[in-house]
Amino acid sequence: MKTNLLSLMLIPALAYACQTANSSTNSFQDTENEKKEIMAVIESETDCFFKRDYNCWQEKFAHSDYAYQAWSNADGTFDASVGWENINKNLGKSIKENPKEKEEAGHSHPIVKRKNVRIKFYGNNAAHLTWDQYNSDRNRKYFLQSKEVRLMEKIDGQWKIVNVSAFWNYKNKIPLAQVR
Repeated sequence: MKTNLLSLMLIPALAYACQTANSSTNSFQDTENEKKEIMAVIESETDCFFKRDYNCWQEKFAHSDYAYQAWSNADGTFDASVGWENINKNLGKSIKENPKEKEEAGHSHPIVKRKNVRIKFYGNNAAHLTWDQYNSDRNRKYFLQSKEVRLMEKIDGQWKIVNVSAFWNYKNKIPLAQVR
């Protein structure tokens, strides 16, 4: 009797656990291709930003009220833009008002290296990413490391960035040769 009662109590818990586990799995035919598509969006967003190509840059994002960007600053403070309207007002405005700088003033596009990329899919329409990023200074003399987080959402068949979070280590400069 105790065994039957215990079994009856465990069945709902097991059913819930199975349902929860299934909700975070995906049914992609080719998970590696989905990862490549996501990384292509992330790399393209970076390139578009540094090229100051506003149209290209903005099409990489989910234009939703729950999209956000957050980052640490060299002085120990942080900035955050919540909702596409605010992201566009802050970063979009910056892109439009600061055209690509001339090469003789330094490279406008730093060297960006991503390592230890981890991707976790939540169903077929959401993914969470983390990685270590190394960002060169404008003159390409050293790197600064950042810990990066992205949330991606598949909207109308295309991966879009929902969140950019970047936590920079401004204190420790890394020689270029150490990261290559």
